[in-house]
Amino acid sequence: MALAPRTLELLAPARDAETALAAISHGADAVYIGGPAFGARSAATNSIEDIKRVVDVAHDFDARVYVTINTILTDDELEPARRIIIQLWEAGVDALIVQDPAILLMDIPPIDLHASTQWNSMDIKRLEMLAHAGFSQIVLPREYSLEQIKHAAAVIGDKARLEAFVHGALCVSYSGGCYAGQVLSQRSANRGCCPQICRLPFTLTDATGKAVSVPDGGSASRHWLSLADMNRLDSLADLADAGVTSFKIEGRLKPVAYVKNVTAAYSRALDRIVAASAGMYRRASSGTVHLNFAPDPRRAFNRGFTRYFLGADDRRGITSWATPKWVGMPVATVRAIDRHALVVKTSATLHNGDGLGWFDARGAFHGFRVNRIDGNKIFTLAGSDTPTDAGVKLFRNNDIAFESAMARPDTARRTIGLSMTLRHTPAGTIAIDVEIPGGAYASIASAEVFTDVARSPQQERRLDTMARLGDTVYELLTLDDQLGDLFIPASALTDLRRRAIEALELARNIQRRRPRRLPSSLPADAFAGMHIDFNANVANHLARKFYTSHGAVEVDDAIEVKVPDGEIEVMTTAYCLRRELGACLRESGARRLPRTLFLDAPAGRLRLAFDCPNCRMKVYTNPK
Repeated sequence: MALAPRTLELLAPARDAETALAAISHGADAVYIGGPAFGARSAATNSIEDIKRVVDVAHDFDARVYVTINTILTDDELEPARRIIIQLWEAGVDALIVQDPAILLMDIPPIDLHASTQWNSMDIKRLEMLAHAGFSQIVLPREYSLEQIKHAAAVIGDKARLEAFVHGALCVSYSGGCYAGQVLSQRSANRGCCPQICRLPFTLTDATGKAVSVPDGGSASRHWLSLADMNRLDSLADLADAGVTSFKIEGRLKPVAYVKNVTAAYSRALDRIVAASAGMYRRASSGTVHLNFAPDPRRAFNRGFTRYFLGADDRRGITSWATPKWVGMPVATVRAIDRHALVVKTSATLHNGDGLGWFDARGAFHGFRVNRIDGNKIFTLAGSDTPTDAGVKLFRNNDIAFESAMARPDTARRTIGLSMTLRHTPAGTIAIDVEIPGGAYASIASAEVFTDVARSPQQERRLDTMARLGDTVYELLTLDDQLGDLFIPASALTDLRRRAIEALELARNIQRRRPRRLPSSLPADAFAGMHIDFNANVANHLARKFYTSHGAVEVDDAIEVKVPDGEIEVMTTAYCLRRELGACLRESGARRLPRTLFLDAPAGRLRLAFDCPNCRMKVYTNPK
């Protein structure tokens, strides 16, 4: 007996309803979006009404809507969060993405639960715990290699689906375990207010505060904790084979043009994998996406790309030390300076309004706007921050033509194909059968008997009438017209088609099953005798009860509730600054650096410690 194909889900981000609808039309199988409150991106909240609007469109394509309730909650937030969850259930939301275990103990509808990346699940035992606790989908750590993913899939089995990030910005710290923002600026990533400490410039110093001579000869002042962006577009098949079923694009603060472009690129890639899988895989949603542009993630905001620890060769070259901004793609070289114009050598087509950037001799990145292009001359406005020397390379980080094209409402159209049959019935009437190939089916017969024979062929006219599906999501793929030259008034055909589509919609709604929350199978002694420290992010009495009711003997407050005394470990990272500089302590002949290193910035001083046996870097600081 053949195994059922495994579904592959492209999970796209949405800051608002407009972006969510664009993601669906450009090929997303699911979107994740913030609710009215308690999402890990406090700047991306949405009303219940807007979310309901997204749900209605998504379900037309059998796509799903997941809402983030993934901050840690305080006691006074438990009831407001519970009320929001009830409203989301009533709006038809398919699942919640959550971090706080308090939600597992709330009196809420049986809404499906997904474990957020904020659970900080680097340990395989943590992943197992989440699967047993009733989460149907679990986000894998970004740092996992293919081998670790395969191992996780073998351990988790069919208890939960595995989700993996495939594109977008990278947190340098293990997710859920970054406390730098809270300690240094009282803005917590676990409370939806990450201040992005990792994107700040720091000076690399020794214990005395003296700037370190860097082995690569560059400046000691750089964005040392800033990582490049993830891009696993060419690794999706490997991830699917390893056991991943949901492929997640990061970016709930990204603009709609970014989401359109990146979603379309990954959707096309997944379509190719499905087509080549000989029935092993299928997409999790329905419909065909018709694109009116060529997607290219390189033309969307990025800090350079990395596969980030996926393979053995992905442990270096993962940073964006020079700048956390988008540099863009190289497009020209300055040949001369001519008053308000740059004379350049380029093979690219530049446009008035393009945004260009360049690095100065100190490695600082600058940008300016193109005012006018005249041949090989770039004219800028007086006072623009432009190069003053020949030989400087120019990068384009705002392609005005591409951005204008992406702003159009017709960049993509998504439809569901139908097969129709027009036939006679035994009662002497006519009927229309409507079917989504491999899906729902409906049949409607006319009440009237038609006997008139047309004087001319009717098939082309009937095909035109049946294909007029108007504002529906459907398009006609095939029409099997068995009525010969029988004359049917256009009004009768139109009414029959309308009723058939309504019946098909009803059949699809009956067939549609919203996922339900899984029961917990977490053993009563899951945390027996354990001391749960602040890394568990416990900020309310229900979260504490979750651990103590399963055997924990002591549960510390989250750092957002009580900051521990003394030096605090505020990050643990798989990224190692020493390794990136070629100064790994485990490699013979490596470049030399002081054993004790610090990162200094106005925001505070960070001490770096190197856990060489586990190939991790730890970051410490003292509260202000």
